[in-house]
Amino acid sequence: METLLLPCVEIEPAEPATHSIVWLHGLGADGRDFVPIVPHLGLDPARAVRFVFPHAPKIPVTINMGMVMPAWYDIGGADLGSRQDRAGIARSAEQVRALVAREVERGVPSRNVVLAGFSQGGAVAVHVALRHAQPLAGVLALSTYLLMGESVEAELAPANRGIAVFQAHGTADPMVPLRWGRDLRARLEALGCAVTWREYPMQHEVCMEEIRDVGTWLNAVLA
Repeated sequence: METLLLPCVEIEPAEPATHSIVWLHGLGADGRDFVPIVPHLGLDPARAVRFVFPHAPKIPVTINMGMVMPAWYDIGGADLGSRQDRAGIARSAEQVRALVAREVERGVPSRNVVLAGFSQGGAVAVHVALRHAQPLAGVLALSTYLLMGESVEAELAPANRGIAVFQAHGTADPMVPLRWGRDLRARLEALGCAVTWREYPMQHEVCMEEIRDVGTWLNAVLA
């Protein structure tokens, strides 16, 4: 059965796209959330980059008293590693893979596609990238954590064993503790990933210094 493509906000380059960034928002946000940072990334104008910001489906979220909101999967409690919504994670992973496949169909090689995400979206981006059968350009993982960690070594795709990762976290993050980000970093490095790690004096958010660092990293991996 063909996976239905998620609705997206897209920003097209002036020239036909040769690179793509598929960027997943956090819990309760939508695809518009990270659109405003694009002009501040300072991407090389010689790179024809398409930005794809999908909207997660709206589902009841247990940790938020069952309220219906955009979410990549359900979260059962404050310990994000317990009672993981495996069906929801699998559904979102398939939807993200469909978006990558569409970029390939539109003429962007998979090796020129970056998967990016913040918080819950970052967790899905990392989950998909490590298991993606075709090589990707890299993963941008902001204020996030590892999903289904017990299976990652067994399910790691050879094509992305050494994938480049930019990972950033706030030192005062009250929602996704810094140690969870550091744990993810350690697992990624153990898998052979080329991790660029940054910490910033902030909470569960992004800051301008981080955005500039993201832009520098993107210019490198898209070169």
